[in-house]
Amino acid sequence: MTEERPVLVATEVDDPTADRVITHLNRRHVPVVRFNLADIGDGLTVSARYGTRSAHEAGRVLTPTRTARLDDVRSVYWRRPTWPTFHHLGPDDARFASAQTRHGLGGVLRALDGALWVNHPALNAEADYKPQQLALAQRLGLAVPPTLVTNDPADAREFVAAHSEVIYKTLRLTSYQRDGVPLAPWAEPVTAREIDDRVRVAPHLFQVRVNKVCDVRVLIVGREVFAVRIDSGLLDWRRDYSALTYSVVTLPAQVEKGLIAFLDTFGLASGSFDLAVDRDGSHWFLELNPNGQWGWLEEQTGLPMAAAFADLLAQGGTP
Repeated sequence: MTEERPVLVATEVDDPTADRVITHLNRRHVPVVRFNLADIGDGLTVSARYGTRSAHEAGRVLTPTRTARLDDVRSVYWRRPTWPTFHHLGPDDARFASAQTRHGLGGVLRALDGALWVNHPALNAEADYKPQQLALAQRLGLAVPPTLVTNDPADAREFVAAHSEVIYKTLRLTSYQRDGVPLAPWAEPVTAREIDDRVRVAPHLFQVRVNKVCDVRVLIVGREVFAVRIDSGLLDWRRDYSALTYSVVTLPAQVEKGLIAFLDTFGLASGSFDLAVDRDGSHWFLELNPNGQWGWLEEQTGLPMAAAFADLLAQGGTP
């Protein structure tokens, strides 16, 4: 029966956002099996059989308190699980165990047939390339600031000099230190004079700065759209959350349609978009985070985001 089919929640140990969704699933009396990939061993057991037609041999996922038959899983909430590091093993054994876990445990989960994924890790990874995002947004008719991705210093200088204000942004959020000091990946203004041959080392993203009046973070869950205006006066609002104020807004119909089509193109059930709104009211596409944070926005606005995730996961896929 559908009511008995569990939802798998794969996430790290301390994840208040997943806790919110699980609370709503519990209220709906939906069975939940929560685990972290790093729990493999005593905290997580997986067993799957192939080449057999016997339903009871399909396989199971077991935690110390929960069990789920693989062919019964209705949906998978792939939040922020972490892979095991096997620190108790030697380097070669740890490398071997890591590879077997990624392709064994990861492969078993990816092979789930008929379950709804929010979102499948392969689809998250596919959607996580900013140049691909920008190209798709442009094809869908969304406004995209003029952007250059290059490792050619001459092209970069020419692009920056041709526009009054340009910012540099990382192509992917990456932990980074220089001389032991952590460097934050904020968007930063850049001038042509600052560009030198170090640009050749790797591709860089340069983008014309939107003369914005505010930012908008948009969370889409299935077909539910939650749009929150963020006022800060900051170029990159992530720098100082204490400086932010929030208000619920409604997107222009064409923008909302374009963002839903964006997720559909990648086969994603959910995603978080960042937009900038200029003085003319135009909404400029900046980026998609396929697995972005949203819990703090629910706290600030009261929007029923966790409930929307619970509804989607409870609906699940075809048994």
